[in-house]
Amino acid sequence: MRRLLLALPFALLPLAAAQANEHNHAHEDEHGSLDAHEHGAARLNVVLDGATLELQLESPAMNLVGFEHAPTSTTDKATVAATRRQLEEPQALFGLTAGACTLSEQELESALFEEAAHADEAGSEHSEIHAHYQLDCKKPSELKQLNLGELFNRFPATEKIQVQLIGPSGQQGVELTPANASLNF
Repeated sequence: MRRLLLALPFALLPLAAAQANEHNHAHEDEHGSLDAHEHGAARLNVVLDGATLELQLESPAMNLVGFEHAPTSTTDKATVAATRRQLEEPQALFGLTAGACTLSEQELESALFEEAAHADEAGSEHSEIHAHYQLDCKKPSELKQLNLGELFNRFPATEKIQVQLIGPSGQQGVELTPANASLNF
């Protein structure tokens, strides 16, 4: 399954390229070219394959914790810990149908998580947070949509999420925002 999720960006590359071109032409004069590390923007890859649901979220730390420096103060460390706890609730963050899936695997990665434990290490200027989830779905047919409303509510600095999804209806690529936070499987 991990190979399937890793192949997702390549499968959706033509769709993402077309959407990026459309976005760049519409906003090129206003914003210049799109940066790989863009505050306010995140990426989410989703694969629903039979009874297995995989989600991979990549976001600048600024969107989720409000800073990217090493957490040295008590307040910064508490913010990082609270963010990590919230990221440990994928069913709520992604608006998954209650009872449809159970979390079987979870991996949260960020230099900030390590630095909260080892505050003497220097932080990166552009810290990112990566979250990977694998869920076992006893009732995959009950998964009708992905709703990121709660993710946008908990992390208001996140303004848009580029979602690439492979599910029962095929593949999709869409940009979700707080005003348009859901996508049908």
